[in-house]
Amino acid sequence: MENDFSIQNYDYPLPKQLIASYPASPKESAKLLVYDRKKDKVIHSDFYHIFDFIPKDTLIVLNDTKVIKARIYGHKQTGGHIELLYHREIGKDKYLVQIKGRVKKGFVIFLNKGYECVVEDILDDGYKIVDFLKDKKKLNLKNTLEMLDEIGHIPLPPYIKRPDEVLDLCEYQSVFAKHFGAIAAPTASLHFSDSALAYLKKEFSHCFLTLHVGAGTFNSVETEDIREHQIHTERLVIPLETLYKIHKAKTILCVGTTALRGIEYYARLKDTDKEQDLCAECDVFLHLGNPVMRVNHLLTNFHLPKSSLIMLVASMVGLEKCKELYRIAIKHQYRFYSYGDGMLIL
Repeated sequence: MENDFSIQNYDYPLPKQLIASYPASPKESAKLLVYDRKKDKVIHSDFYHIFDFIPKDTLIVLNDTKVIKARIYGHKQTGGHIELLYHREIGKDKYLVQIKGRVKKGFVIFLNKGYECVVEDILDDGYKIVDFLKDKKKLNLKNTLEMLDEIGHIPLPPYIKRPDEVLDLCEYQSVFAKHFGAIAAPTASLHFSDSALAYLKKEFSHCFLTLHVGAGTFNSVETEDIREHQIHTERLVIPLETLYKIHKAKTILCVGTTALRGIEYYARLKDTDKEQDLCAECDVFLHLGNPVMRVNHLLTNFHLPKSSLIMLVASMVGLEKCKELYRIAIKHQYRFYSYGDGMLIL
């Protein structure tokens, strides 16, 4: 149906009070909406009971990316404040960033602890290519990540209307985060405590991949026909051990849309080297015209209207059912977005 691809059909009204500004504490107290597709049944539960719903023969795939302190504050030579959001390395000693406010090529931003940022180029989409310097020497990637750790802030999403706090250093990071590179958390992962992860590892077959979540995950789809949307790319690494487990698994549950996108990207490759890790730029856009085909189950949070992630969910359950599930979640006062509650699609 053509309506399946109209951007307007992925919009929904959300009361502002349902946008979670802080995580549930303890983590397991977060609500969990369970949707069984075979029985077309909704169950209201919580994360204390999540493992009661997952079939024992399921391979659980998790994304072990680690959020960097990607938000940086600085000032202009005139003294005016300025804010940057680091994205990633884009060439040798050059970095892709977003900068709030107008800047020109050659513009210098003075950061804390004697660091500087110089704008080298401005791309058509408004993103900037910059150099970072200390004592007039360019920083390599290792030095840049060290700088971010020293002066940066946790990049809370734009819908969380508060400054980052000390608690976000732990809470906006999964307990199994390992590889630095994300500038947004894989939010379904935030529901797992150390004890829940230990239980998962003991009772279920599991594996990890790394997909470094970018700020594009929050972007709305702007095209009227969603199939015309050019999705952002994100760096993906699937270790060889994980590839073997994916090949052998009959049933796969992904913790989060990022883990799912990684597997679905791999599932669409025609030729892959079975003897080494997969390293790629993940650009798969999942929607009703390109639905999920390898993953069986998904644990996810509730996503922004008109986002590629709500389209991914619709590709698993159908557009009308997706809208119905979101209406149910709103009716039952589920908390939405990054620090919100979760949904388990079986």
